[in-house]
Amino acid sequence: MTGAGNGTGRGIAATGLYLPRQRLDGAEIQAAWGAAAPVDRAAVPAADEDALTMAVAAGRDALSSGDLAAADIAHLAVATTTPPLEEEAFAPRIGAALGLDSAVSTTTATQSTAAGGEALLSGVDSDGPALVVVADAPEGDAAAVGQRVGAGAAAFLVDDDADVVLTDRTRESRDAPGLRLRERGRTEVSELDITTYERTTIRDVVSTALDRLAIDHGTVDAVSLYQPTGDIPHRIGTALPYDGGAIDRGTVVDDVGDAGAAAVAIGLLAALEAVDPDSTVIAGFFGSGATAVGLGFEVATAPETGVTAAIEAGEEVPYPAALRARGTIGETEVAGGGAHVSLPSWQRTTPQRYRLAAGRCPDCGAVAFPPEGACPACGAREDYELTPLSRTGEVAAVTVIGQGGAPPEFVEQQRRDGPFAVAIVESTAIDGDGSARFPAQLTDCDPGSVSVGDAVTGRLRRIYTVEGVTRYGLKFVPE
Repeated sequence: MTGAGNGTGRGIAATGLYLPRQRLDGAEIQAAWGAAAPVDRAAVPAADEDALTMAVAAGRDALSSGDLAAADIAHLAVATTTPPLEEEAFAPRIGAALGLDSAVSTTTATQSTAAGGEALLSGVDSDGPALVVVADAPEGDAAAVGQRVGAGAAAFLVDDDADVVLTDRTRESRDAPGLRLRERGRTEVSELDITTYERTTIRDVVSTALDRLAIDHGTVDAVSLYQPTGDIPHRIGTALPYDGGAIDRGTVVDDVGDAGAAAVAIGLLAALEAVDPDSTVIAGFFGSGATAVGLGFEVATAPETGVTAAIEAGEEVPYPAALRARGTIGETEVAGGGAHVSLPSWQRTTPQRYRLAAGRCPDCGAVAFPPEGACPACGAREDYELTPLSRTGEVAAVTVIGQGGAPPEFVEQQRRDGPFAVAIVESTAIDGDGSARFPAQLTDCDPGSVSVGDAVTGRLRRIYTVEGVTRYGLKFVPE
């Protein structure tokens, strides 16, 4: 995270980050497969997390760190290789969850791990303040790519007069298929078993793009390179005059796993945090096909992006639990739909579900949530004045929903994450006048450890999926 800059050019004014709390240690992978693990740790998304929820978390972090409000954002650029649906716009849900204006221009980059570089360029080339979010949660065969996959999201507020200025950009594209692929209609990433071809192509394409940057390569202080494994960045570096220390500053794959399109973006945050003022930082994105995007930045003031603290945080989970959380093992047969809400009704209430939009009674001033029907205090039936509730609140009542106790829509979540807690949360209005209570699921916690009076914070998560459409809304995490 970093505050707004006072530089002289267009670039990164503030940053945001999100890493799932669950971490799979390399020793667990080694014990399961009897061979050295390809990464030291990997971030494991929970059953209610995906690229969209992580994108919203990182975007919110960036907005809270900078001097720009959601209403100031003129352009939203997002990137992922794992959108929730193949044929559905990814950006509008992110914009709605963050409270961006519905007229904001959007771009979405996908189908390539180079998408993060394309999204950053889209933000830099746009008019006015831009929010760039790169989020990914790749999956893979547990015996191959799945041993190293991770997850995470990075966000960048792009504006004029930034402390981190983009000074040059380059591209290199070649016809080199088969390096990393996901067949249409499939969820898992796969690779052809042609290691020499793969590594040579990646090195040549990325190094060619970076070599064209109009910078003094001998003065580069930190570099984030394409990093599906820890050795790839250093192999790319053999064709460039970057020392091992500069490459290590931007390499995070050993700590978060292969985060697909988000890996270089998270590595860029690590590189920016690791350098001194007046430094040069490079990012080299790569996607099979093969395309590389090279970006050169001049850093007037080194930002605190929070990568180090986020990497050191987290909760270790055993290997079987990590596989269940990703949905790799086990099957669910679900019938019925006890909690089903029609899509029109769900869409109508997204301001409440995403941002806790409440109403204030024009007669008595009481807060109503949701903002519909008669006033809970005076009974007046007037049009409410919209007023948001705080995303932080307090548990007023709590219970645990065990196996068999939830509506059918939640069976898959329980299979992957186990029992969950449901609470009555009390939240005050943002303006400090009044409060409201409402039911909500709790997440990222031991459900039996939550008590009345505990402080909680809302985070956008998957609620359930019906007829192939995932519904999202705020769940709450104990502080």
